[in-house]
Amino acid sequence: RKFNNGGNRKTKGALVATGCIVGVFVLTNAVLVASVLVPYGLGLPNYCGIGLYLLLSTGMVFFCLAGRTLRQEVRMTFEVTDRSVEEGRRQVARIVGRDTSNLSAQEVRTAALETLAENLSDGVVAPLFWMLLLGVPGMMTYKMVNTLDSMIGYRTERYERFGCWAAKIDDYANYIPARLTALLIVFAEKLMRWKRTSVKWLMGFVGRYGSQHASPNSGWPEAALAGVLDCQFGGGHNYFGVYFYKPFIGDYPRLLTTADMWRSLQIAMAVEMMMVGLMLLVMLIG
Repeated sequence: RKFNNGGNRKTKGALVATGCIVGVFVLTNAVLVASVLVPYGLGLPNYCGIGLYLLLSTGMVFFCLAGRTLRQEVRMTFEVTDRSVEEGRRQVARIVGRDTSNLSAQEVRTAALETLAENLSDGVVAPLFWMLLLGVPGMMTYKMVNTLDSMIGYRTERYERFGCWAAKIDDYANYIPARLTALLIVFAEKLMRWKRTSVKWLMGFVGRYGSQHASPNSGWPEAALAGVLDCQFGGGHNYFGVYFYKPFIGDYPRLLTTADMWRSLQIAMAVEMMMVGLMLLVMLIG
């Protein structure tokens, strides 16, 4: 509210974004270092500092991961939509940024699964990826990047200039994780053997539609899930009163069902487990 007004909004937005991001990285490092040094300085046994460090690190890791909450929200969206479209609109509004007031039941379900795919990258794979590269401070810093994008990274009159730095930084931070998420979704489906399509076909589907999304990253995991479910995502919606067109992902606009929701949640769970396993493997090799 203080900086997003008057002139030089782009510069002020850049200062806010970089200040928050660098600040979180420095602060997280300082807290973790202090958790070890302070008990030592007070003359406490070494295990006190180590225990406090592990406790804080574990808390930060759980704070950064949103897999379980995301799966619950998607499941609840499908369940309440089966009872009432109006309830579904209110429920899905908790996890999407678009205007949900006039969505049909199909659009509510589609929005929930699109968000599941996108946030499987933002809320699980990307935090773990940055933790692998830069430790817990890197994970916390990524969450600051992602939070800034979700708050001010919109192409609306209010945020287009002020939030452009936040949006660009988020694009770069998610470039590899988004594509890695799509790859893991494909492999997860093949492990479950739901479809007779080959990995080559699914990867071709992802390659064809992933780059067509309005976002440089969101389309990849969404295309992977759409290919697995053999459905269609995308289409235009209103955000903060402004209509944005999004290209369609997939050619088969069939009705989504509760069975699709359960399959998607199983895929999400499998991707989380595979990412954790991949992390442990890289750490052991390293």
